[in-house]
Amino acid sequence: MAEHNKLGKKGEKLAVDFLLKKGYNILEKNYRYQKSEVDIIAQKDNTIVVVEVKTRSTPEFGDPQEFVKPKQIQSLVKAVDHYIEDHQLDMEVRFDIVAIIKNKLGTSIEHLEDAFFHF
Repeated sequence: MAEHNKLGKKGEKLAVDFLLKKGYNILEKNYRYQKSEVDIIAQKDNTIVVVEVKTRSTPEFGDPQEFVKPKQIQSLVKAVDHYIEDHQLDMEVRFDIVAIIKNKLGTSIEHLEDAFFHF
């Protein structure tokens, strides 16, 4: 597995652990619909929380959250729409980003709630 893929998998595990400690219920990890993949679908209270995890080894080229592009957001929305319909859920949906920088100096985790928009 390529080094950046290993880092991404470590980041997703860190994000799941982080969210669990904050009281989130993890419903899905790596949920796929067509060509889209949603890193984490969680629930907190009466809200479905869609989490995009961005992990980098350095902030040198920009913060991890800056790498979520409009096309990716459209893809996430489409996949989550399908998930909501498929599971017949009637809850508010929120899109978050968990930005992680992990390197020899340590690990920093930033949770950006409502990073895109509300439905």
